[in-house]
Amino acid sequence: MPKRILEGVVVSDKGEKTVVVKVERTLLHPVLKKTVRLSKKYHAHDEANALKVGDVARIVECAPKSKLKRWEVLSPASAS
Repeated sequence: MPKRILEGVVVSDKGEKTVVVKVERTLLHPVLKKTVRLSKKYHAHDEANALKVGDVARIVECAPKSKLKRWEVLSPASAS
C-alpha cells in the first residue's frame, strides 16, 4: 500500500527534530454546494531541524516515532 504524501505550511518548529505542519484541503459542501476549506495539523519528524515557520513542507507517512509523530519530512530540499 503506498504511503500518503501531504503538503502544507510549517506552523511550529519549537520541538527538537519536530515540526507541526498545517495541511489545508477543500471540499464541496453536500447541502450548500459551497467550497469549504478544512485544515488539520500533523506532527512530523525533521531529522535535520532544517524547516522553519512559514516554510512549505512535504510529509510522508511512517511508523510511529512518538506519541504524536506518525509523519516525517520527505526531504528538506523540497521545502521552499
